[in-house]
Amino acid sequence: MKREHKEEMKARARNIAMIVAYDGTGYHGFQRQTPPIVAVQNVLEEKLQLVFGDRIELAAAGRTDAGVHASGQVVNFFTNGRIPTERIIKAVNSLLPDDIAVQSVWEADHDFSARHSAKSKTYLYRLHSGKTPDPLLSRYCWHIEYPLSTSDMSRAMGYLEGVHDFSAFRASGGAPMSPVREMYDAKLSVEGAVIMLRFHASGFLYHMARNIVGTLVRIGEGLEEPDDIVRVMESHDRSQAAATAPARGLLLEHVEY
Repeated sequence: MKREHKEEMKARARNIAMIVAYDGTGYHGFQRQTPPIVAVQNVLEEKLQLVFGDRIELAAAGRTDAGVHASGQVVNFFTNGRIPTERIIKAVNSLLPDDIAVQSVWEADHDFSARHSAKSKTYLYRLHSGKTPDPLLSRYCWHIEYPLSTSDMSRAMGYLEGVHDFSAFRASGGAPMSPVREMYDAKLSVEGAVIMLRFHASGFLYHMARNIVGTLVRIGEGLEEPDDIVRVMESHDRSQAAATAPARGLLLEHVEY
């Protein structure tokens, strides 16, 4: 958003913040796209404009990629619309498609930004380990037909915790920024046939979570040892890490402010 445009938006009376959940399967990511390509932001802004009566431009905590899901995406926007806060959820959700839903709404301070005020984010990646795919999981899990060593994967995740240069897990094409991030927590849990990989960090580089998952799966398959992830990380070389895990397994779970 241009500086003068941003000032115009911030001159409006209200700063509305929302937590939004969506199934990203049918969208070209979150960030607004030029039609006929449709992103989650396109749909949200269109419906919010109908409810608030003025042009809406969203800021979002995370620009999730095509096929990536969210249960805790945070957005904010400035408006002169007068609809009471307690009526917003019902009004907006009545217009949204079934794969997008507003979960909560609040009136934020004028200097709050869903993107710039975020202190940390939590991403969850789901793996379905089994000989045959499960159609009920296929939209939200990466199916791995081979057995995975969850103990080795869990050990490898421990090495990710702390402050590191994550260049080896950074895809080209992202915005220029420091590759140093603090991984507060990286934990594995199992629910039935689903392996849950949860990453809580100060921030994430472009495709960082999915590139880490690809490397963890390689370790789980026994192709590398758990401490090899240290070698990969210290190389600062993307070619040393595994291929990017599919988008469908990734979920933006929570943003902390």
